[in-house]
Amino acid sequence: MPRSPLPSWLIELAQQLGPKGLLLPGVNATDADLLPFEQDWRGRYRGQALAVACPASVDEVQQVVRACVSHKVSIVPQGGNTGLVGGGIPDGSGQQVLIKLHRLNRVLAVDVANLSITVQAGCTLAQVQEAAHAHGLLFPLSLAAEGSCTIGGNLATNAGGTQVLRYGTARELCLGLEVVTASGELWSGLSALRKNNTGYDLRDLFIGSEGTLGIITAASLKLFPRPAAHTTALAACDSLQSCVDLLQWVRQQLDAQLTGFEVMAQAPLQLVMRHLPDIARIAQGLNAPDAGSATGHAVPPWTVLIETSHPRPLMTSEEDPVHALLAEAMSQGLIRQAIVSQNQAQHRAMWALREAIPMAEKAEGLMVKHDIGVTTSQTPAFVQQASLALQAAFPGHQLVCFGHLGDGNLHFNVGAPAGQSAQAFVAEHEGAVNAVVYDLVTQFGGTISAEHGIGQLKREELAQRQSPVALGLMRAIKQALDPQGLMNPGRVL
Repeated sequence: MPRSPLPSWLIELAQQLGPKGLLLPGVNATDADLLPFEQDWRGRYRGQALAVACPASVDEVQQVVRACVSHKVSIVPQGGNTGLVGGGIPDGSGQQVLIKLHRLNRVLAVDVANLSITVQAGCTLAQVQEAAHAHGLLFPLSLAAEGSCTIGGNLATNAGGTQVLRYGTARELCLGLEVVTASGELWSGLSALRKNNTGYDLRDLFIGSEGTLGIITAASLKLFPRPAAHTTALAACDSLQSCVDLLQWVRQQLDAQLTGFEVMAQAPLQLVMRHLPDIARIAQGLNAPDAGSATGHAVPPWTVLIETSHPRPLMTSEEDPVHALLAEAMSQGLIRQAIVSQNQAQHRAMWALREAIPMAEKAEGLMVKHDIGVTTSQTPAFVQQASLALQAAFPGHQLVCFGHLGDGNLHFNVGAPAGQSAQAFVAEHEGAVNAVVYDLVTQFGGTISAEHGIGQLKREELAQRQSPVALGLMRAIKQALDPQGLMNPGRVL
């Protein structure tokens, strides 16, 4: 649709911020220039912004917010635009200002003795990891999109990732925040203290709020000693219950040395083999020869990726407890067989296999995606009941199940039966598929969003499934901190 004429106040703001500070359609930016900001990574959501602000300082963020508030224009904050629920995409009105924070990308301080780092919100996750690594330390948040996602976005959505089992979510890794409020004021709470018991924890209000209460501009984060060695292994299991039993047993043996425990059903690995065969090659040692398979190998029912971290270098395989543990697990019937990484290349290849699943899904076509969480002990029963219910309702559907078994977070995605249009299946059946999955999640006392957030994708589901008391408290907080409702409206609530 044609874009609206630009108001005079926006032209004045552009003069103050400079050509890089405010992208104006038809003035210094074309529709093609704005498309990366106005469309999400999956291509599901496409909006139209009045303008895209790219502030280079916190003062400029405040300037943009105050101008928008003065003219009652709503604001959509955006990090790396890697989200999956449409939380950082403007609506189609052409009347919202999108604030992109990628120019706020400085590492402000690293305090080695305090095990903390302070960074601006536009730093990519990989940049924070590298800054910690340069000081011999570890920032453990790890996501497949770490080269593109930003720390501000990670905190605004309370990102999880692959090491929550050991280190917790983004919330648990955050010590303090700096936030531009919905009125354009600056709250500076960047303290890197571990203990600060002085009233309400304002930090936790903004973490996970998806830009609906204010704009995170900087954060103080926890660091950890960098492990001297990692061991990564792939293990084949006959059932999801065996995977849970293996997790419980390995946890008892390794305790804090266990830093990752990912699970992959048969279907997602078959997708990787089909669309990204070079990445899938590392798994072939787990698979029995199968002349009928496209790769010549049969994929086991479930594959587990285990990562352990060690404070000292492992000089020999005898020093590595994982070899002995997996041998014992095999003798107990918990696993069929296993591959243990022998070098960094194999370690990276095993993680690449797990991280390739979303890319393989994208190549396969649209799916009804779910980011659900139940207690780890209940995952086998949930998957079994949900699979049977979906098969009854949608015969022949494709179920792609994988995720972070260590914290009970599964990506439980449903695709079209063979021969059917993926796009048509999602368009026709998404609501009914969601009802089956979310009804069961609710019965199991779980969550409809473990790590991706609510955004606009799950807003109605949250309204239906969250308790009235909880929704009332959320709305009261929103009204108190954003009385004009200008911060990312239509998201979460």
